[in-house]
Amino acid sequence: MFSHIDIGQFVLKLKALDEIHLPAYKGSTLRGGFGYALKEVSCALKRQDCKTCMLRDRCVYLYLFETPPPPDTEMMRLYPTAPHPFIIEPPDNGARIVPQGGDFEFGLTVIGRALEYLPYFIYAFLHLGDKGLGSGKGRFVLQDVGAISSNGFKSIYQTQNQSLKKPNPYPTSQTIDALCEGFRSARQINIAFRTPTRIKSEGRLTGEPEFHNLIRSLLRRLSAISYFHCGRKLDMDFKGLIERAHLVERVSSDLQWHDWDRYSSRQKQKMTLGGFLGEATFKGDFWEFLPLLTWGEVLHVGKAASFGLGRYTITSTL
Repeated sequence: MFSHIDIGQFVLKLKALDEIHLPAYKGSTLRGGFGYALKEVSCALKRQDCKTCMLRDRCVYLYLFETPPPPDTEMMRLYPTAPHPFIIEPPDNGARIVPQGGDFEFGLTVIGRALEYLPYFIYAFLHLGDKGLGSGKGRFVLQDVGAISSNGFKSIYQTQNQSLKKPNPYPTSQTIDALCEGFRSARQINIAFRTPTRIKSEGRLTGEPEFHNLIRSLLRRLSAISYFHCGRKLDMDFKGLIERAHLVERVSSDLQWHDWDRYSSRQKQKMTLGGFLGEATFKGDFWEFLPLLTWGEVLHVGKAASFGLGRYTITSTL
């Protein structure tokens, strides 16, 4: 179903040169720092107004970080941005200070055509290390970048040699599709939402999603990723899938709403983003939904996924 979607999963390992002060949720700081650094290292004309730039249709920064739909798009014509082709996955620990000399690492998933620009990701974080991260602009060194595959962690960049080795091959979609087999006979599954998850129901954010809300959100996200970043419009029975998703019952949930604040340097304002955390258990016939659910484990669900929001894991309980 999603065999045409290419992904690369990486781990970036940093060492703090100064004490680094981070917020409770680190994903927005990492994403914001990445965007700032990417624009500095990739902007050919060194202009601040992207809207009037003659190079905007060929701009790496604009594609990766702002991701406007092309003028001739068949999807999301009324939306200012499409889903970004990357996901930053901050560490789960609650530590807010990285001491001088301390180690810090986070995950990075790069999607589809954006894999061509992997050197820009790495160079941007190298540049960010010199400029500093967090409230005190603590500097760091990017020590190692590793690609994750079925064979484990393979280093593709190290500070000592400063050369980038292209992963060959990237993890294939078959690796993810194979996970479906483990749930083939499941009649009850548990979904644990690991980071705040923002899913809308009837135009409003919901704190108690039904299964069809989750499927609707996954269909929206994965179809947009496929179209904008992998060059294919999904041929699926969207309406039928959503109708059949209503037959899957939520039998229990332990979800809590979590609000957090971030400052947007681009929009020059403080923003509050909220989402639900916790676990929910669903009962029903899952087979046709499993590709969506297993791909969603990798590509997340809901809004602000590039911050790392909407990360979940699935387990079979029956």
